[in-house]
Amino acid sequence: MGSRYNARMSRTAAEILDEARQLPLTEQDWIAQELLNNQNGENDAAWKAEVERRVAEVDAGTAVTYSWEEVKARLRERLSK
Repeated sequence: MGSRYNARMSRTAAEILDEARQLPLTEQDWIAQELLNNQNGENDAAWKAEVERRVAEVDAGTAVTYSWEEVKARLRERLSK
């Protein structure tokens, strides 16, 4: 089951993403931070602040989260309309 986004992505990028998802969360966080730090443009500070805000919410236990099963079910519902 591939998405239209994955169809445009090189196989190497898809493999890297799959491997990254297998890493411990601390290493995934590090990769995300490094990718964000590597971005060029005026929105970098805003994105970094947003990521830090969301991480703080997760750490504080105040973030609303959904299981992957819930997300998939919602997406399937939206796509079936």
